[in-house]
Amino acid sequence: MSSNVGLSTPRGSGTSGYVQRNLSHLRPRDNPAPYPADLDSIKHRPRQPDAAILAHDRARGVEVQVFELRDRLEDEGVPDEEIETQTDALRAKLVKEMEGARKTAASGRGLKAHQVHERAAAKIEESERLRKALGIREDYEEGGHWKRGEERLRDGVREGGKVEKGRDGGRG
Repeated sequence: MSSNVGLSTPRGSGTSGYVQRNLSHLRPRDNPAPYPADLDSIKHRPRQPDAAILAHDRARGVEVQVFELRDRLEDEGVPDEEIETQTDALRAKLVKEMEGARKTAASGRGLKAHQVHERAAAKIEESERLRKALGIREDYEEGGHWKRGEERLRDGVREGGKVEKGRDGGRG
């Protein structure tokens, strides 16, 4: 036995006496906060899609279709030069369609659960369309009317205090 840990002797215990550290033990945190200190972190911010991932997925979709054409033409026994010209033509057509489709609105329907960035882009676009349809300003802040009301109340109290001082000064 070493450093007063474990059994004094492993005899009769059915073990080798080897002592291990419990790696699954979760130590308590130093100062856990039940809620964030700043209120800005609580506000809902939609997840921003990564443009590079979106572009990669679109390019991958084009290449999948090109590869399917190439595979079908190779199975049919078409010469390599003809395969190259047809695949290049299809690639150019799909890239042109992809550029045109990027400008049009994309809906979130039909997207899979793993298409996180596509879903985020569709959600942001949907929120933007809804904001425009309802006539909500871009600089709108949720709960802003309460802040303006509090500011008006504070200003009224300050002005009321100045008026009080002015009345009291005349009586002196």
